[in-house]
Amino acid sequence: MSKYVIIGSGIVGLYTAQNLLDKDVDPLEITVYAEYLPGDQSINYTSPWAGGNFSCISPDDAQTLQFDKFTYTNLARLRSVLGGDGCGLDNRPTTEFWDFAPDETKISSLSSYLKDYQVLDKSELPDGAVFGIKYTTWNFNCPEFLANFKTHLETKGVRFVRKKLSHVKEAFVDPTTTTVFNCTGIGAKFLKGVEDDKIYPARGQVVVIKAPHINENRLRWGTKDVTYIIPRPDSKNQVILGGYLQAGNWCADTWEYETKDILKRTIALYPELAHNLEIIRVACGLRPSRKGGVRVEKEQYSDGKYIVHISGLSGYGYQAGFGASNLGVQLSLRDSKL
Repeated sequence: MSKYVIIGSGIVGLYTAQNLLDKDVDPLEITVYAEYLPGDQSINYTSPWAGGNFSCISPDDAQTLQFDKFTYTNLARLRSVLGGDGCGLDNRPTTEFWDFAPDETKISSLSSYLKDYQVLDKSELPDGAVFGIKYTTWNFNCPEFLANFKTHLETKGVRFVRKKLSHVKEAFVDPTTTTVFNCTGIGAKFLKGVEDDKIYPARGQVVVIKAPHINENRLRWGTKDVTYIIPRPDSKNQVILGGYLQAGNWCADTWEYETKDILKRTIALYPELAHNLEIIRVACGLRPSRKGGVRVEKEQYSDGKYIVHISGLSGYGYQAGFGASNLGVQLSLRDSKL
């Protein structure tokens, strides 16, 4: 019996399963169908490639700000649920700089809940930056976190099935299924029956290094590129360096000239990186972005059956996805009227 089916086992799909459990849904009524599962690697499976922290990358609209807040304020509980130390999620200090004035609404929202929030003095800003903040953030070891999350859900009774769906109707093969959650990420553009032509990739390339002396996030929001340094917890001192936000770029290759540019920008932002620099790998991923922003929507499929879309979280799935999936689950549990 699978009353609730989730398509996709990226971070949004796993968050959705946890939100169902948090609403006292019987885990034996939840099945996850996915072409890729934690531990797999594919350019079409974005979540393992993410830098993985809570930052100011998300948009400034009121809904996304609420998604951010819900996720940030619930991650401590989720970390405890996943076993605490070693689960791939932990706090780290962070510093973020802007080369332009950030949206006041966003800064007001962030300052209301971020731990140890502090606005930097102008004397603390690098040349060219006009604003900066410090706070305590959440960092993810994305592959480890996904694997531990899946194990936790399976232990509770959630069923995972490796299955590539060509049409959304295949998610309703069990006659007891009433609700399907479309958490297919970049795949939401192609899943037949619910194709979303507003979905597009925002390609990013990253350089993964070993740097035991780096334990702080640093990010700089430029007018063209974003530069970030993200230490991964529970990873034997891995640090993620980036990056790019290349809208509409489907390329799965990595490029030496981009690696050199990332190293140049990150070392300028955090000079200590140049000490005993050891590159482990270079990788890229396709952030599942969406024209018009995040889609959290309940759609009637047939009499008594519904699809809930949770898509378009781009590069902020880890930090806003728990909030977005919480709304999606709330919609699924409400009266079936649309």
